[in-house]
Amino acid sequence: MLDIETLRKRLGRSGGRRRRRESTGGPSQRRPVGVPVGSLGPTSRFGGPGSFLLQEQLFENGSPHGKVSIAQLRDMPTTAVEIASNQTVSASDPRRWVFLDTETTGLSGGTGTCPFLIGTGAIEDSGFRTRLFFMRDFDEEPAMLRALGEHLSGYDTVVSFNGKTFDLPLLEARFRLKRQPNPLQEMEHFDVLHPARRLWKKRLRSCRLTALEASILGFTRRGDIPGSLIPSRFFEYLNSREPSGLAPVFHHNRLDIVSLACISSVLLTCLSKPRQAPLRHGEDLFSLARWVGMLKQDELAADLYGKAIHAGLPRRTLGDALWESAKHARRLGRHRAKVRMLGEMAQLSATRRPAAWVELAKHYEHLEKDFRKALDLTRCAMRDEPSDELQHRQLRLVRKLEKAEGT
Repeated sequence: MLDIETLRKRLGRSGGRRRRRESTGGPSQRRPVGVPVGSLGPTSRFGGPGSFLLQEQLFENGSPHGKVSIAQLRDMPTTAVEIASNQTVSASDPRRWVFLDTETTGLSGGTGTCPFLIGTGAIEDSGFRTRLFFMRDFDEEPAMLRALGEHLSGYDTVVSFNGKTFDLPLLEARFRLKRQPNPLQEMEHFDVLHPARRLWKKRLRSCRLTALEASILGFTRRGDIPGSLIPSRFFEYLNSREPSGLAPVFHHNRLDIVSLACISSVLLTCLSKPRQAPLRHGEDLFSLARWVGMLKQDELAADLYGKAIHAGLPRRTLGDALWESAKHARRLGRHRAKVRMLGEMAQLSATRRPAAWVELAKHYEHLEKDFRKALDLTRCAMRDEPSDELQHRQLRLVRKLEKAEGT
């Protein structure tokens, strides 16, 4: 975490309230101060009618973030976004992606909410670099947004976690209010939240970013602050000019950015190479199998359902997995496997049992031509869940059986 004395000096608040720079009637004439490429510590950059804090940190390729190595981010299969979100992303190079997260003065959104800390992350040859744009007071927002816009214009795709609902609409509103160009309208957007829920929600009670990083990445935060407390920390800073309360806020935002990139990598790898997906829990494999099945990849879906069953599933989910496996086996012409799975499901799941009897009856009627066994199975289904359709099926099988036996 950032040293408090260093942060205090960089924020320029160690001597009480910051003196506002005298207006010259136009843009500041102070020459912008660039940030050295190799700089890992906080630096200030000046531009337009005010200054803001820009803090950079490089996570080198050899460093881990939980179970994921930073070096893996370079090989992120970005083309899998089409599977994840039903959209194509033109930039196949992950170095053309920028990961974004905001910390704001409120959690409800709207024009009264202002982002005071905007974090970005980008993949470089040497690792993953985070940049935190921080306004020390509201008069620094235009300069911060201007620098952020210049930074974002160097990328093609923005990646967020619930950004479609919160971060991007908020930033677009702030660009409009400050009458600045909006670089986001020229960029493609990939929101990781919704596909992450689709893959992991069946097992995890929460799909918040911190929950995913703990369960999927195996990363445990230290020195963090709950997101709900972050707005109050900023207002406390504005009142006291004491920066010590902001250090965990910067830490929190930086970890959000790194975790977002690593979770994106795991998610897209699962969708790009499902058979090699780094998933060990049966419910995660079940969700991936169902996803693949919706793409009409029957053989792959059947294999993944088999892995899910082998890994272990709760009783209800196991019944669903057997049912889906039987459907894919039927499409693939694997009738022995289909019969075995339907039989297991009939013994296991009371809710699925009538449907299993019916599917088995269809198999013996149409493929095996064993009308007696088909009739027995239909009667089993009738006992569990009688219906006019089953009554009609039973009468038809009686006629077929009589005709076959010559009676």
